[in-house]
Amino acid sequence: MHTVWKGAISFGLVHVPVKMFTATEDKDIHFRSLHKECGLPINYMKTCRHCDREIGPDEIVKGFEYEKDKFVIIKEDELESIQDEAEKTIKILDFVDLQDIDPLYFQKAYYLSPDMAGAGAYSLLLEAIKQTGKIGIAKISIRSKSSLAAIRVVDNCICMETMFFPDEIRSLSQIPNLPAVTVVNEKELGMAKALVEQLSEKFEPSKYTDNYRIALLELIEQKVAGESVDIVTAPTGAGRSNVVDLMAALQASLDATKPLPDAATTKRKRKGTAKTKDNVS
Repeated sequence: MHTVWKGAISFGLVHVPVKMFTATEDKDIHFRSLHKECGLPINYMKTCRHCDREIGPDEIVKGFEYEKDKFVIIKEDELESIQDEAEKTIKILDFVDLQDIDPLYFQKAYYLSPDMAGAGAYSLLLEAIKQTGKIGIAKISIRSKSSLAAIRVVDNCICMETMFFPDEIRSLSQIPNLPAVTVVNEKELGMAKALVEQLSEKFEPSKYTDNYRIALLELIEQKVAGESVDIVTAPTGAGRSNVVDLMAALQASLDATKPLPDAATTKRKRKGTAKTKDNVS
């Protein structure tokens, strides 16, 4: 696994040398843009519309557009001069409870392993987090991007999840049509809560799959193998009403999630029915 960052975690005066590895991977299927006529990939060139020619890497600088078509140039040495001196340190600022953090803040997960002779300090931090049930809130800089981070334990590994800063979270006031006050029918609410309870289970990640990606891979494999593949569209429900009867939908959902009776229960019910019929006769 490729090391994406090397540094150390610091909490108090404790220094924990670590290596960082990406905990997730992109499973999306990416397509190349091809020329329809000959089937070759299309090249994208960096050009200057004023000079009307292709621009090389050594001719490109960074610029920030502060007004329409007006830029201020920022040089690489200027960027380096304002970088945090402790950019190779994950500095834990506070320890908090995980349930106090809205998942909206989380970005990307990384695994951290002990580096060099840091196994002892690594184990100390791991056990301290595990036994207190707390997570650390830290600051880190990766590839010149500063971010908050949550330091927690996954099984027997310290995991870091980068987080958005508060001013990077958009205000709900920008979202249209949100209800100022929620008004619901009490009977419908009771059925909705009952449905939530019936659908509640322990989280098992392995039961969830990306059906679209699987189907797309199968389609690609069939085309590579030269098989004829017809793409069909499922028919839409004819005459379906846009008006949803909430009570009927909730009741149907509840009925669909009710556990089926086991064979023994069904057998006992049948015997009871048979005895009742004999007594009546």
